[in-house]
Amino acid sequence: MKISADIRLILAVLTIAIVWGTTFLGIKIGVETIPPWFVAGLRQLLAAIILLLFLLARGQLKWIGRRNFMVQITLSSLMLIVANGLTTVAEAHISSSLASLVSSMSPIAVLLCSVLFGLEKFSFRSLTGILFGFSGVLFIFWNGMSDFANPDYLFGIILLFLAIFGWAGGTVYTKKIQFRNDSLFLNLFYQFAFAGIVQLIIAFLFSEATDYRLWSARSIAATVYLACFGSVAAYFAFNYALKRLRPTQISMLSYVNTGIAIFLGWLVLNEEITVKFIIAAILIITGVIIMNYRPGMLKRK
Repeated sequence: MKISADIRLILAVLTIAIVWGTTFLGIKIGVETIPPWFVAGLRQLLAAIILLLFLLARGQLKWIGRRNFMVQITLSSLMLIVANGLTTVAEAHISSSLASLVSSMSPIAVLLCSVLFGLEKFSFRSLTGILFGFSGVLFIFWNGMSDFANPDYLFGIILLFLAIFGWAGGTVYTKKIQFRNDSLFLNLFYQFAFAGIVQLIIAFLFSEATDYRLWSARSIAATVYLACFGSVAAYFAFNYALKRLRPTQISMLSYVNTGIAIFLGWLVLNEEITVKFIIAAILIITGVIIMNYRPGMLKRK
C-alpha cells in the first residue's frame, strides 16, 4: 500500500520529536558503563558505516571536493565533536533531564552568535526571550548553588554550555557561508566518519583505563540506538520534513524533545523533577518561542 505524502510527513515529524527527545536518555544509559567519549565516537562511527552501506548500495559514494570537505569538517567539529561530544561527557556528571533543559537554550545561543556576526538585529522581542530564558536558568540553580561545590557537577554544567555554543557556532557558520546541502547523506557520511574517528582517538588517549567486559548490554544497546535512530533515522526525517515545512516550524519540535527527555528521565531513571524544575522549563521554552515566533510561521510551504 502506498503511503500518502501527508502521512509520510506526519511520520517524519513524529520521528524528529520522539527520537531526538529520547537521545538524552540514551546517552545517560550509554555512559553508565561506557566512557562518554567512547559512546560519542562509536555512535558517530556506526552512523557513518550505516550511511556508507547506504551510499554504496545506491552507487552514490564519491569524493565531495576539497572545499566542501573542509565545510563538512568544520560542521562536524562544531556540531558533532564539540556539541554532541561534550553533551555526552556532561551527562556522565549530571542528569539527563537537566542536560535536556539546559540544551533547550540553544536557540538563545544561536541568536546571540547571529547578532555578534551581524546576521540578525537585536530587538525588544529578542531581549524579552533572553530574559525569560535566563530566568529559567536562575530557577534551575536557585537554592542549589551548593551543588557547584561538587567538581563533577560544575564540570558537567560548564561542558554543557560549551556544547550549546558549539551547536550555535555550527548553525551560524552554515548561515554565514550560505551553504547549500544538496547531498545530505553524502555530506553526513563525511561528518559522522570524521567525528567518530576523532572522538575515538580522544577516548583512547584520555579515557581512564577501562575493562570492555564491564560494558553492559544495556549501555551497548543504547549506543547502537543513538547511532541508528538518534543520528541516521532522525537526520533523514529532519531532511524530509525540512523540504515540506519551514525551518521555524521544525525548530518548534525542540520544545517537544525537551518535554519527552524530562519525562523519560523521571520514568526510566527516577530522576527528580521538582515544581521549580517545571517552572524553569516553562520559562525557557516560553523565551525561545518568543524569540522564534513569526507571523505565518505555522503555514506549510
